[in-house]
Amino acid sequence: MAKSKAPAIQDIEKQLKQKKILPVYYLFGEDSYSVDITFEAIEKAAQPFITSDFDKEILYGENQSFTNIIGLASTFPFGSEKKLIIVKQAEKLKDKKEKKEIVSYFESPAEFTVLVFLHEGTITNPTSEPYKTLANRGYLFEAKELKGKSLIDWLISTVEKSRKTISYDNAQLLTDISGENRNTLESQLEKIFIYVGDNKEITIESIRGLSTSLKQYTIFDLQNAIGKKNKSAALKVLFNLLKNGMEPIQVIAMLNKYFTSLARLNELTTANTNEFQVARIMGTHPFYLKDYHSARRMYSDKHLTDAFSALLKADLSIKTTSLDDYTLLSVLIAEIIPD
Repeated sequence: MAKSKAPAIQDIEKQLKQKKILPVYYLFGEDSYSVDITFEAIEKAAQPFITSDFDKEILYGENQSFTNIIGLASTFPFGSEKKLIIVKQAEKLKDKKEKKEIVSYFESPAEFTVLVFLHEGTITNPTSEPYKTLANRGYLFEAKELKGKSLIDWLISTVEKSRKTISYDNAQLLTDISGENRNTLESQLEKIFIYVGDNKEITIESIRGLSTSLKQYTIFDLQNAIGKKNKSAALKVLFNLLKNGMEPIQVIAMLNKYFTSLARLNELTTANTNEFQVARIMGTHPFYLKDYHSARRMYSDKHLTDAFSALLKADLSIKTTSLDDYTLLSVLIAEIIPD
């Protein structure tokens, strides 16, 4: 797949602040959050120019063709200065092969139309038409998902806009628990804001409160998340277990047993063709044996050795340090499932 050289979708916000509205916007990318908020910003900026409901249309790509949409965009507004046409699911548009007419419109679009395409996901070949012309004309914008420090900075900024504060470490913890999808993170922040009330700071306690949902998790849920190397799920389950009274030493003991079973699995499977017997030796139900096999494929011998070292380190820390349970076991999970 060719890499896109389209400008970042955030550039649109800068243009709109300068009262610059383009005649065409083609928004695409993996970050649906950015696509949604940018579309809303374009719609808001165009609204003063639209005085008739007949001059605003929402279309869906699976039911439309480029040719039909360009025909609509080329007709004058009913009674407004401009018309707004929104095309959702643009990736499903038909007749992309009819390139001449499509490219011709994008090279010289109607000034009285604001045409917005919302394309879910990436573009397979961004150097093909009509995407090449859209890019050359400055109408193609990519929404890339924020990762790492950029995501943390966005999270901190979002919290500050609500006149609250969150430390970098706590923001990192929240993304570890909730994942990196910004729609999910924004939803989780709304819950935290309700939880903290008038308090200005989002503390580790409020994040822990969020991570403990109504579900009562078990140690097997934790093993399952670790087996899949799903750090956010593992932390969520872990915090739930601790809040509901499980001792850290119990968690470490059960994980030791789990990784010992994973380490023995290949040997036991080779020596015993009967899976019921393998499951009995490992101390699990045959139904769950497939999960052990899946986990074993995720963990090489070196990864297992590293996991045992992390468990030993955590066990020693319980006895020799004053670290709180949540911090100690969060470090353990981070060492078992490194970034």
